[in-house]
Amino acid sequence: MKYVYLFSEGDAGMRNLLGGKGANLCEMTRLGLPVPSGFVISTDACLDFYEKNGLDAKIENQIFEAINQIEKLSNKVFGSTENPLIVSVRSGARVSMPGMMDSILNLGLNDSITKSFAKSTKNEWFAYDCYRRFIQMYSNVVMGIDKFEFEKQIDKTKKQNNINLDNQMSVQNLKDLIKSFKQIYKEKIKKPFPQDVKLQLLECVKSVFLSWNNPRAITYRKLNNIPDDWGTAVNVQRMVFGNFNQKSGTGVCFSRSPSSGENVFFGEYLMEAQGEDVVAGVRTPQPISHLKEQNESLFVELHNNALILEHFYKDMQDIEFSIEDDKLFILQTRNGKRTATASIKIAVDLVKENEIDEIEALNRIEPEKLKELLLPILDIKPENQPIAKGLPASGGGTCGSIVFSSEKAVELAKQNIKTILVRLETSPEDIEGMTVVGGILTAHGGMTSHAAVVARGMGIVCVVGCQNLEFLSANKIKLGDHIFSEGDILSVDGSTGNVFKDQISTISATFSPEYNQIIEWAEKYKKIGVRANADTPQSAKTAFDFFAEGIGLCRTEHMFFEKNRIFEMRKLIIAETKTEREKALKKLLSFQKSDFEGIFKEMKGKPVTIRLLDPPLHEFLPKTEAQIKELATAFDKPLEYVKEIVSKLQEVNPMMGHRGLRLAITFPEIYQMQTRAIIQSALQAKKKYNFDVVPEIMIPLASDINEFLFVKNLVKQTADSLILENQLTYKIGTMIETPRAVLIAEKLAENCDFFSFGTNDLTQFVFGISRDDSNKFLPEYLEKGIIKQDIFKSVDEQGVGKMMEEAIAKAKKANPNITFGVCGEHGGDPKSIAFFKKIGINYVSCSVYRIPTAKLAGV
Repeated sequence: MKYVYLFSEGDAGMRNLLGGKGANLCEMTRLGLPVPSGFVISTDACLDFYEKNGLDAKIENQIFEAINQIEKLSNKVFGSTENPLIVSVRSGARVSMPGMMDSILNLGLNDSITKSFAKSTKNEWFAYDCYRRFIQMYSNVVMGIDKFEFEKQIDKTKKQNNINLDNQMSVQNLKDLIKSFKQIYKEKIKKPFPQDVKLQLLECVKSVFLSWNNPRAITYRKLNNIPDDWGTAVNVQRMVFGNFNQKSGTGVCFSRSPSSGENVFFGEYLMEAQGEDVVAGVRTPQPISHLKEQNESLFVELHNNALILEHFYKDMQDIEFSIEDDKLFILQTRNGKRTATASIKIAVDLVKENEIDEIEALNRIEPEKLKELLLPILDIKPENQPIAKGLPASGGGTCGSIVFSSEKAVELAKQNIKTILVRLETSPEDIEGMTVVGGILTAHGGMTSHAAVVARGMGIVCVVGCQNLEFLSANKIKLGDHIFSEGDILSVDGSTGNVFKDQISTISATFSPEYNQIIEWAEKYKKIGVRANADTPQSAKTAFDFFAEGIGLCRTEHMFFEKNRIFEMRKLIIAETKTEREKALKKLLSFQKSDFEGIFKEMKGKPVTIRLLDPPLHEFLPKTEAQIKELATAFDKPLEYVKEIVSKLQEVNPMMGHRGLRLAITFPEIYQMQTRAIIQSALQAKKKYNFDVVPEIMIPLASDINEFLFVKNLVKQTADSLILENQLTYKIGTMIETPRAVLIAEKLAENCDFFSFGTNDLTQFVFGISRDDSNKFLPEYLEKGIIKQDIFKSVDEQGVGKMMEEAIAKAKKANPNITFGVCGEHGGDPKSIAFFKKIGINYVSCSVYRIPTAKLAGV
């Protein structure tokens, strides 16, 4: 079996086998671009490595056969002291996982090779700089020695010699560092640093394979739904030295702006540096435009290569390059990570440029990223003046408490405290903390640094390279003229790079013409409708502004929890006489009518599905002794009487208790009041605003045809008594959220205008798992691979999905005109929506801020 492929043997279509990086290196080689020679060790080899718990001899043989081929192509010899072949060993999964796995540069050096390498290149500083870098990376990545051990030595050397940058160190400084690095290695590993370059290579390959399962890679895969069984490829490539001399450098460029999407060549570079210096953000790089001033022909060549690659891949490219002694080399290309704003603009512009069609443009945009467009922005007033400014790496605005470590960010996130992570620069180890913060601010790094790339990929507000940011100690910083400690407040504007000491509130973002164009195309090609979950006129207005096709779930119980309203609801529950009940119902009717009319007004004739009261009555009653006493006093009722009511309504298992339509059988006046409120407000809205209103009344938790018919007749009689002939049309449907409702779907469908699948409760009933308690054990199920996804995030297709399919088939047979919706949390999940499209769901209903995501997933 073949496990190793030269760059000349692969192409872009072999991504699953060679990983994204490897497949693209092969394709660039085929295109004739200046790519250093190399080979790819496939993902199959990675899977074999894990299966056999080690590197098989036949894979080792293929690796060294490939090394022989690279020696011939480069006229260099691996392990030679005369003309050594120096290589990099880098990871490369089939999808980009920036910084999550390991790479090692400058492999192939040892004491004797470095010494002769210094003579043959006539550049002693360069040779010893490469060697000290290799020892540091090998020790950290392969042997697990904390990189801080080496950074301490570097900082000590700089301090002793009064220098700031790595490239200011002398040859003797480098030799001294190498000596101290090797001593650290010997102390930690109890062996001298390895001199056998073949051993170095095999250990590095194993290390990259092992990094597929390091904590940060696992976290990243979970966050981005990347399967654990893909594995990573390994790319072994002849080194190009950006640190060779003053005419050498390294950088990252984008064929278009990854922040705004503008069609401008964008990037950064550093002279006398290697790739890790740019990505790590240790030094703040120069903008790519500066290269044009420094060496125009190199700039033009690089820009032309970027255009060639963008045209070939028909997408914005993120390109790593190095310059060695004024000669350009392309080290990597990939579809660039970008903000949601950039993603939309690039997709629309590529359609205008006839590179892709409208469907392809929609497919290019990750549905989940559209949430970023709804990120709030800072509501900056004239009195809010920035105290510092950095590079605007990822847009939106945020305000929060300063934290200086990822661990602290995670700790405070559990307390629902919004934070800003402030660092010199971030590293891949910070991934867990970066996922929970409101924003990121770094002193070092550019627009292509680790912090910038990860923040853009996750939709986190981020400002990098803030040169006014100075660390005074581990927990104290200076921004401009101001001193801040951990816990102090900062506001960060990721769109401008400005930083403010004030606590600035946020406002909703506005939509660009490109966003409107994408939504228009999504409507044009949609396979499923998108409604919103909205319970107030304000949220209904937001839903309408986000182009929702209606409201698929209006939860009436949410309207009762305001302070003055819950008072009347409690009055109804503890009422002793019919007169008391009627008085409370009259007040509640007034509240509901006002809310419903406001919602109908904002939706301007679009369908509104209103779910009648669902939760058990005890949820509206106080819990503590003091609260119960306060309630008795307020209503002038005996304390023991109120206690008895509260006790009687308590339930052992409320999810399966006295809730939903069961309430209407024992307390019919509640559903009668709600139906009156819906119909009267619909009639009023139709008359006042002059548009059709078709309310959809949804009866929750049907499990038996007789109970459903009892409640349906109650609702219908109440509604019909208020409507004159042809004055108003309304619909009645039910939620399918119990297994028994699925089994009797045919009978229910004969008496319904619509079904709405309540997938939250249906999942709970099918699995016998309480969603509220599942966080105690489901994370462990995920971690141990017992389940592949969170069943409350993405619908379980094999169980819950099969039941939905069965209900739909039975319902269509009984009532060909019935429509189907989904109103659980799964209604906003792209993976679930893909399934719903296949089984015949007409629309999903999701939270307002997931509407753009759902619309795009609905294509």
